[in-house]
Amino acid sequence: QVQVAESGGGTVQAGGSLRLTCTASGRKYDNYGVGWFRQAPGKERVFVALITWSSGRSLYADSVKGRFTISRDDAQNTVYLEMSSLKPEDTAVYYCASSRGYPRTDLGPYDAWGQGTQVTVSS
Repeated sequence: QVQVAESGGGTVQAGGSLRLTCTASGRKYDNYGVGWFRQAPGKERVFVALITWSSGRSLYADSVKGRFTISRDDAQNTVYLEMSSLKPEDTAVYYCASSRGYPRTDLGPYDAWGQGTQVTVSS
């Protein structure tokens, strides 16, 4: 069973930057990618970005496109989420998750989740 863990959250002023890190251990042959999701208080967990291990194909939510960049180090089983031009509405707990099969924007293919890391953007 793959296990994932996030790190790198914190508090930043609007317009600032943060980098989140997701480390996956115990990857299997059918774990094709990683997704980042976020959940604000009282709201549903929503898709932020995803990437595949092999090709590095990525996809972003419209709300973060052009501001966030996802990347991976396949050899180190690590995925990064570089966040810039942060806005107060980016405040949430950010989760990374490992997909069984190809990653998608819905929660369906993800069977291993980290504990989450808090990102707070002050105005």
